[in-house]
Amino acid sequence: MALVDMSVVEQRYRAVLAVLAGGSVTEVAREVGVARQTLSGWVSRYRESGLGGLVDRSRRPRSSPSQMSARVEVLVCELRRQHPRWGPVRLAHEAGLRGVDPPPSRMGVYRALVRHGLIDPGAGRRKKVYRRWQREAPMELWQMDIVGGVFLADGCEVKVVTGVDDHSRFCVVAKAVVRATGRAVCLAFTEALRAFGAPGEVLTDNGKQFTARFGHGGEVLFDRICRDNAIVHRLTQPRSPTTTGKVERFHQSMRRELLDDADPFEDLAAFQAALDAWVTHYNTARPHQSLDMAVPADRFVPVSQAERELLPLRLPAILTAQPDPPPDAQEMAADVTPAAPKGRINSKSSDEGERGAERAASPAAAWSGGPIEFERVVPASGNLGVAGKQFWLGPARAGQVITFWADVNVIHLLVGGVRLKSLRSHLSTSDLARLFADGGRSAGPSPLPQAESDAVVEVERTVNKYGMVSLAGRYLLAAEILGGRRVTIRIEENTLMFLDPDSRQLLRTRPNPLIWAKCLQLRGARPAGPPPVPERSPVTVQRRANAFGVIMVTRQAVSLGRLHAGQVVTVHVSDTTLTIDLEEGPRTVHRTTDLPVRNVKVHRPYKVDHVS
Repeated sequence: MALVDMSVVEQRYRAVLAVLAGGSVTEVAREVGVARQTLSGWVSRYRESGLGGLVDRSRRPRSSPSQMSARVEVLVCELRRQHPRWGPVRLAHEAGLRGVDPPPSRMGVYRALVRHGLIDPGAGRRKKVYRRWQREAPMELWQMDIVGGVFLADGCEVKVVTGVDDHSRFCVVAKAVVRATGRAVCLAFTEALRAFGAPGEVLTDNGKQFTARFGHGGEVLFDRICRDNAIVHRLTQPRSPTTTGKVERFHQSMRRELLDDADPFEDLAAFQAALDAWVTHYNTARPHQSLDMAVPADRFVPVSQAERELLPLRLPAILTAQPDPPPDAQEMAADVTPAAPKGRINSKSSDEGERGAERAASPAAAWSGGPIEFERVVPASGNLGVAGKQFWLGPARAGQVITFWADVNVIHLLVGGVRLKSLRSHLSTSDLARLFADGGRSAGPSPLPQAESDAVVEVERTVNKYGMVSLAGRYLLAAEILGGRRVTIRIEENTLMFLDPDSRQLLRTRPNPLIWAKCLQLRGARPAGPPPVPERSPVTVQRRANAFGVIMVTRQAVSLGRLHAGQVVTVHVSDTTLTIDLEEGPRTVHRTTDLPVRNVKVHRPYKVDHVS
């Protein structure tokens, strides 16, 4: 770079010497390839400063009256650190509210944030241009929708019925419900009508709570309320969420400002209280960029009292006859009431309720523990499923009746009293109780004859990469999943039990094909220790939280909060509790299921992009 600068200075110096020697400025400038005024400037700078005057000078202006002062820049940076979600427009507005006159421009604030590393400039992307529209006055149009993704501490998902005024962005509806049924949505809608009056129009999507447009036709309860109160109900085109963009943008603000940084709410009432407080702040204190930094309450005007008395609300009797029962009562009524709608969800709930009633009336309570027996027919595929696990028997046995002898330790499969195979049991006591209620019976003695106490030996072997072990000159199958693992083999006269050497946990059970005399002559054989016992200590598993911060353990959903979205957490599962290791400390919740742990590790990667 220095060489290039010196060559430029040398060319300028030669041109200046040619002019000082008596040459014409116009002719010398034409030969050099610059303007006459430029060459005259070089001559003046040479006469004033000598050769140093021909070096390039800074083009920075001597003064910048509109430059942001250091005091304002410090204020903007501190506001950004305190409120990381505020953008340049909001920061410029807040600076004006704090006495900065004139307030800084949006680009000035943006450049200050970039200089201090408080915002990523990014490459920028071309945004789609949408046709924007807005009604001229409040109460002309409401936009309504339903949003989910809110999980309570017990893992239950909550829906929120939302609505905003199109002109002022004022939130008129924000009601949390356990189930977003048509009646729950209409109750939230009628509360807003009582509070603010009836709007001229309502814009919604094509959800079944709002319309039967894509259903069986007819009029739903929401349409009837609109018709009785002279409200025009407008619907969006399918797959067009930008039509209701204002209420969708309200959902984004609610997620960012209320849900993303909040811990899981204890119950529905706690979430509704937090939602009401945030909505009050949103309506009365939070400036809105689309309103020129005004708050929605400044532009919202409800229907006057005189107009409400002239046109009183007309509501269906189903919404005014009696108060809405608690969520639990709603669930029970939906499950057992014969007049419930026969949709997919209600029919499924009804089937589950009937099955639950049958189980309650069945003799499952008569099961007093111990092994059970039950029969299953092999399907055409040869893959027989029992309690969430598949047993491969092959298509050749399709149609055969298989007798299961099962307890919490081992499962034996028999055909006509002849044992086919023995496997480690995956069943819990609750699984055995359900199987007993579903046609099972108390089992007799084990199909394997019990060996005498002095006729049991143990040896140590290492399973090869194919899942085989070497015993008495033969390769016997242990399990491919045990490949490369050191195991203790408990050898009984008819059974091989593969145990963990340290915990003596039962890993696999196989029939013993060896002659008993050779078993007693095995290398390293020793008298066997106590038989394996079921593992009772807490089981440690890993789970990855989904985008809402929810994990699933033994079919029980646990909400950790959106702050933990995408994180891998460790869970200690005991008979009564689930203890989750988090950065802020362990969290313990009571178990609501008694299912066994089936998955220990996290298998699939999951990535959550947080929007700042």
